[in-house]
Amino acid sequence: MKHIEKKHEASGEIALDALAANAALAGRTPPEIVQWAADTFGRKLIMTSSFGAESMCLIHMANTALPGIPIVFINTGYLFPQTLAFMEALRNQYRLNVMEFHSEHDPVVWLSINGESDPRVRQDVDACCKANKNSVFDRAMTALAPAAWLRGIRADQSELRAKMDVVEVNRRTQSLAISPLLKWTARDIHQYMRVNELPYHPLWNQGYASIGCNPETCTRPLGDGQSQRDGRWSGTDKKECGIHLDQGAGI
Repeated sequence: MKHIEKKHEASGEIALDALAANAALAGRTPPEIVQWAADTFGRKLIMTSSFGAESMCLIHMANTALPGIPIVFINTGYLFPQTLAFMEALRNQYRLNVMEFHSEHDPVVWLSINGESDPRVRQDVDACCKANKNSVFDRAMTALAPAAWLRGIRADQSELRAKMDVVEVNRRTQSLAISPLLKWTARDIHQYMRVNELPYHPLWNQGYASIGCNPETCTRPLGDGQSQRDGRWSGTDKKECGIHLDQGAGI
């Protein structure tokens, strides 16, 4: 595919016309979109992953197109132990270049000084996301300064994500956010993972379809008739941790 790019005269940084890119990528499959991103940005391309339920789908595509691609993993301090074990197992098995970033404070101390007396729940979920996820993500992106980053969001996950484009200018990170899986469904993901014999998160078989932090207010297994994202922040209007929003930590 023809590259659609231009360079800033002052910095030499790649600045890609997102509208032109989306037009050129229309009808392309996720692996083709990932390959285009790898060819276009090379080592200035990174990806983010929560190592959640279906994370190996995009990780496999990205690591195939660009072996050793940096995978930013935000460890909030409140992840399921199964998530950490899953990440380590995949890192070793697939030789992944995982770059783990932590908050700069002790997670237990943060709970106590912010009035969170029960680690199983969050009284102020947005404050926790801001301090323990978004600020860490911002620090990671500042340190790595990518030209573009791959993310695993899908349009069928929320009304907000349904309005997103495959390639978007992300002003927060001053880079391009690329969502190769945006038009795929859960069935498409499953088919790709089955064909490539990729593992699901170990909590998948226990009813967890979308896996984030372990407080019950943040991640729960699905009930009967619930959609894939209903296990996140169940019973609230919250739909995003903030990482995929331009305002980021200002959620």
